[in-house]
Amino acid sequence: MSEFVVGLRGGIGTGKSTVSDIFGNKGVIIADADEAARRVVEPGRPAFKAIVDFFGTEILQKDGYLDRAKLRKIVFQDETKRLFLESKTRGPIVQDLLSEVSRAQSPYSILVLSTGLGKVMGMNRLLVVDAPTDLQIERVMARDNNPKSQVEAILETQPPRNLRLKDADDIILNDGNVEQLAVEVEKLHQLYLKKVREHVN
Repeated sequence: MSEFVVGLRGGIGTGKSTVSDIFGNKGVIIADADEAARRVVEPGRPAFKAIVDFFGTEILQKDGYLDRAKLRKIVFQDETKRLFLESKTRGPIVQDLLSEVSRAQSPYSILVLSTGLGKVMGMNRLLVVDAPTDLQIERVMARDNNPKSQVEAILETQPPRNLRLKDADDIILNDGNVEQLAVEVEKLHQLYLKKVREHVN
């Protein structure tokens, strides 16, 4: 088990996934809240039943899985529905992540959290991936083929940039290319390995 846990946060389109992939390529175990969120709403899971009971079968794809794009569109237009969805998925997501971190065999693990602020669940450090808002919007529009208005609506539901940065132990400004990002990640990887040694001794 990795006893040293680095939390990784960042708004949509900041490059959290790219950063976590680079850490993962170094052998670091990654526990990702987005992946956990997909697992906890698979058919047969308690959250899946609660969501279908609430939203109706029209949010299902032909294969019986949730149509996540349709559900996302619904909840970002209705605060009550978004809060309901969060209430049914937050607990199971946390349990899934804790289970993954507890099995980690790398010197430290990365806990990727898509929303919220600050350190949670025994994080030793908090890394925030940051990017200018215009660049976030541009990336998400290109990645998801969403209109600008929808991306701006999603950004409105996320904590403001200044609050995300306030609690960070480490910040990566991801406004360049992947090669620059890899250099920054390597610096932090070495720092975290040093912190692990200090933590153990």
